[in-house]
Amino acid sequence: ADYMSKLVKIAGIAIAASRVKAKATHVTLLCKNCRSVRTVPCRPGLGGAIVPRSCDHVPQPGEEPCPLDPWIAVPDKSKYVDLQTLKLQENPEDVPTGELPRNVLLSVDRHLVQTIVPGTRLTVIGIYSVFQASGTNNQKGAVGVKQPYIRIVGLEQSRDDNTNGPSHFTLDEEMEFKEFAQRPDAYAKICSMIGPSIYGHGDVKKAIACLLFGGSKKRLPDGVRLRGDIHALLLGDPSTAKSQFLKFVEKTAPIAVYTSGKGSSAAGLTASVTRDSNSREFYLEGGAMVLADGGVVCIDEFDKMRPEDRVAIHEAMEQQTISIAKAGITTVLNSRTSVLAAANPISGRYDDLKTAQDNIDLQTTILSRFDLIFIVKDVRMYEQDKANSKPHH
Repeated sequence: ADYMSKLVKIAGIAIAASRVKAKATHVTLLCKNCRSVRTVPCRPGLGGAIVPRSCDHVPQPGEEPCPLDPWIAVPDKSKYVDLQTLKLQENPEDVPTGELPRNVLLSVDRHLVQTIVPGTRLTVIGIYSVFQASGTNNQKGAVGVKQPYIRIVGLEQSRDDNTNGPSHFTLDEEMEFKEFAQRPDAYAKICSMIGPSIYGHGDVKKAIACLLFGGSKKRLPDGVRLRGDIHALLLGDPSTAKSQFLKFVEKTAPIAVYTSGKGSSAAGLTASVTRDSNSREFYLEGGAMVLADGGVVCIDEFDKMRPEDRVAIHEAMEQQTISIAKAGITTVLNSRTSVLAAANPISGRYDDLKTAQDNIDLQTTILSRFDLIFIVKDVRMYEQDKANSKPHH
């Protein structure tokens, strides 16, 4: 409440964008009785115009005086600008575990309209204002309660993580990076830093290192894009530290979303079309794969997902876009993410008597999208188990 009508700057992710509306800046009013015309300015943002109650025309003798509220708005004589409302949600990295991310309404006008698609990370500057929310039917006591929003003055899109240059690092840090890159054991060193508390699993660590760094995108001469992100699937017995790896990646990667297969729906992973309660219009809301654009999505319990939800990620993994055609909204959202998934075999643990194909309960369509598939077995070896269970000094 202290920030009312002050300039604020916040960062977050745009999760929803409405359609463009026309907003009057000046309304032209016409008196029903005496046909006099006057122009009233509108309040900026989501506020309306203040219409005077009476007409100041002095009646001639024999004319009847103008009644109260005589004004009619003349739409074609008024002036308009474009207006769009966005929803900004705080960055998932900053949300404390177990809390719902908060979001705030933004109103954008004029040349800033339609510059933002859902899933974009932004920093915005604007004036923190209020408007009377429609649909509150003004019960007694609700007169002073208004809904806050931010009237945007300027916005800046955070650049993709693969394009931002040395702006983040000091020269010393850069020298340190270059020095590290010269070392012959750089790859091994990085792999040893991944999940340091997890014993063994050298190959998995190498794969996760590659997944965190990502590959390079290729553009073929005929315009075909090959993705540079690496997808990995860890499949194997319970208690082989698969979820530990996922949690580690979620903590390490700059942009990461962690979800569990059972608790996420197709719409929650890709995107959904929802209807705004008070303006009754549809808008788009991005899901986990859109919010993690430029990062990693960790999906645990991948085999427990409903098959129809798993299909939703096919396109996001290969084409790195999510297309939506629902309720008259057809768009394409970016989801340039790597997927790290963990799953258990069919019977709960890996059965050596069956072939690998019979152990894995996933369709070939989804398996072909993973670049690296690891079968993690819980090998019963007395010596190794003893070494694992010793407290590490």
